[in-house]
Amino acid sequence: MNAITGCNLIEMAETARSFKKRDCYEKISSYLYGKPADKVCLVYGLRRTGKTTLLKQLILDMNEENQKQTIYIKARVGETIADLNKDIKTARERGIKFFLIDEITLLEDFIDSAALLSDVYAVQGLKFILSGTDSLGFYFAESEELYDRTVTVHTTFISYKEHARLLGITSIDEYIRYGGTLKAGELAFEDEELNVEEASFRDDETARRYIDTAICKNIQHSLKCYQKGRYFRHLRELYDANELTNAINRIIEDENHEFTVKVITDLFESHDLGSTAQLLRKARDEEKRTDVLDTIDKFQILATLKKILEIKELDNQKIGVTDTHVTEIKQYLKRLDLIDELCIETLTGNAGRLNYTIFTQPGMRFCQAQALVYSLMKDSQIQNLEEREIKLITDKIIEGVLGHMLEDIVIYETKRILMPNRFTNKKQVFQIRFEAGEFDMVIYNSETNTCEIYEIKHSAEFDAHQYRHLINDEKIALTEKRFGKITKKCVLYRGNTMTTDDGVEYKNVEEYLNEL
Repeated sequence: MNAITGCNLIEMAETARSFKKRDCYEKISSYLYGKPADKVCLVYGLRRTGKTTLLKQLILDMNEENQKQTIYIKARVGETIADLNKDIKTARERGIKFFLIDEITLLEDFIDSAALLSDVYAVQGLKFILSGTDSLGFYFAESEELYDRTVTVHTTFISYKEHARLLGITSIDEYIRYGGTLKAGELAFEDEELNVEEASFRDDETARRYIDTAICKNIQHSLKCYQKGRYFRHLRELYDANELTNAINRIIEDENHEFTVKVITDLFESHDLGSTAQLLRKARDEEKRTDVLDTIDKFQILATLKKILEIKELDNQKIGVTDTHVTEIKQYLKRLDLIDELCIETLTGNAGRLNYTIFTQPGMRFCQAQALVYSLMKDSQIQNLEEREIKLITDKIIEGVLGHMLEDIVIYETKRILMPNRFTNKKQVFQIRFEAGEFDMVIYNSETNTCEIYEIKHSAEFDAHQYRHLINDEKIALTEKRFGKITKKCVLYRGNTMTTDDGVEYKNVEEYLNEL
């Protein structure tokens, strides 16, 4: 197989010397130098999330003796576990102890034969770090052949805090627009224009390309290789008809479609629209001052936008995508760490719990939503408005997209930190929805039976109207009846941290995410 050792190994790793290390680096390093055990280390995630760079950084940090005992193997299509087994035996005879194997999921029989590495070689003291982009393949191997014999490191999700540290981009808006991969940081940290041009999610086209190459191929390759395709389940008919890639793409787009519809509906049906019109009417900046929201027929605009958004293009599929297909594809997207569910508690007459889907790579969602919004502006009814009015509507919708995504990011990252294990969590993170209004985030402590309530605003300006729900007696009473005493009321926004006369804390959202 394609293997590198000795001086060539160091030379190959040099390209990663200038890069900062991901948060998961220490976990991999601890495995490498820890006590021998029957375990292998799996480093997996979608493309451009730093997997190969992590392997190179391990090599660069080794002392001379360990570098001599290390081999880097890059698997290729057409090779098998049998080929790898031969090379492991040869390498052992030459004193190799550390095996860094990249793209191992390209071995067609890896998923079904992976136990060879843990049960035969790892028990003898050899260390294996297995890396690859087929995250689903690793999930299958971890669930079957390598069950309870792995140290797993997932690279797909990159938090705001880590993204900012690695790339030096501290703006939450930049994270929303381009976040999710490290592509922008692979070239020049200081060159913002170059970073944008190289971002994986700079526009709808690059997002689609990423979905095709990093996600659709990932799922199909893993399903094809695992137990001769037995886990295709109901997706087999789509795969056989060459339509699975299209189906995965459509489901991701439909999720983002639904998200954009919600943003627009919220904007034009919201009780906040009146206050927004008032703020625009008296804006100090003449360029932003307008009374268009007083004069436009917002109900007609809403009807037009919703009509456009809800049109679903007819395609030439031979096989219709059923609810079962959607469910199974979503299950696999979740295994890829690409989507997650956030919880909404409803404290109304019909109290209950709802779930909604978020994408963990914000740039993918943002650029698709943005492309959809821009396409709306080409509709003939919208085009009849003045250019300034069109821009105002576009800007307001994009602002709404950024605001909703900021909510998702804050809740998801808080949930990941405070709820790492669903069986032992002492804290819960969710939204509360009332008959009118909501708390954007609630952190409930089951041990103390207390909770904290949050509003999350994309604004950088203070406005007492922003925290009206947090001091609403009726909402407070309903919440405390269910989740105990409220110990904190906080607005997370993009302005400076401070406390109001009403005792409501205003916290800069970037500071909040960095302190998690």
